[in-house]
Amino acid sequence: MSKHKTLIESDKAILVGVGVNETIDESSLDELASLCGTCNIDTVGRIVQNRHDVDVTYYVGSGKVEEIGQMVQEHGATCVVFDVELSGSKVRNLERELGVAVLDRSKIILDIFAQRAQSMEGKLQVELAQLKYNLPRLIGSGGLMSKMRSAVGMRGPGEKKLETDKRKIKEEITELERKIKKLGSNRELNKNLARQSGKARICLVGYTNSGKSTLLNTMTKSNVLAEDKLFATLDPKTANIFIQGGEEQSYKGVQVLLTDTVGFINKLPHEFISAFESTLDEARYADLLLHVVDVSNCDYLGQVAVVQSVLEKIGADKVPMLFVLNKIDCLSQAGKDLIRKEFAEKEFVMISAKNNVGIEELKAVLLQRAR
Repeated sequence: MSKHKTLIESDKAILVGVGVNETIDESSLDELASLCGTCNIDTVGRIVQNRHDVDVTYYVGSGKVEEIGQMVQEHGATCVVFDVELSGSKVRNLERELGVAVLDRSKIILDIFAQRAQSMEGKLQVELAQLKYNLPRLIGSGGLMSKMRSAVGMRGPGEKKLETDKRKIKEEITELERKIKKLGSNRELNKNLARQSGKARICLVGYTNSGKSTLLNTMTKSNVLAEDKLFATLDPKTANIFIQGGEEQSYKGVQVLLTDTVGFINKLPHEFISAFESTLDEARYADLLLHVVDVSNCDYLGQVAVVQSVLEKIGADKVPMLFVLNKIDCLSQAGKDLIRKEFAEKEFVMISAKNNVGIEELKAVLLQRAR
């Protein structure tokens, strides 16, 4: 059995937040701690620095590096995790000074992808993202990483490739892109068949852990994995559902294709966008996007902005959108009133996917849209 599945003790991390010409948002470090927890890394300390520019050697200043080193010793940390993306040279410089493995947010996210992917296409996309991330970092330390108990960033199908040279990595990237393109051709064929069927294509998008999979389960009575975890599901799931017309309608109802996609997250690695392009096409070519928002999260507006930004990057920002404001059962009446004001200029439906609240209203809106 792989050592990754026989963990006895978690790694311990010091989290580092860096604000360049901006103040550090503590919620981002809270989210990073959750990401680390998913990788079996316990957060034992935090440290932040606000700077006017990036230090060319360490990203943070040399004085802050000393402070981080002291925290590592005091807490017995086995790694340091930065809430920004680090270059290979900065990782090497930091590891030389700190004596422990240094990771960045992107590496943590890619490691979670490696754990979550189930389908052939998902695994290929994860491997491609890993290789694209590691290619410019091949001469990184690796030695300190291998001493980590959880070996973050080293699991998954990309592991064996890290010991090869850049030429070999580039060949592997080309081959993976060919395989994914072939799978994408099959996906395009299915899209054409869906268009010919006349069924409306509705795509669920949203921040990770917003409740998309729970909503899909509620709408379809399917059994898609829905957990209170970041990136609980990675591979897209599509269901063919029939929305029943009410007694007051002159038609019986409509059939639609409802697809759940991977959740987005702040500071999403650009390797992800590139590698998962074919999967993200589900949103780009949909007839309607259901933007699921966890309104119980104190930073729900920030999460909405992140999702909108990613949709813009993949060319899906022009697709018609309905905001599905989820988890309203967690709000007081005053909280619900505030939400209504925040989304007053947008089309929205308020629901609780878990408790089946507002689902009939949502179906009624979809029924009108899909006719």
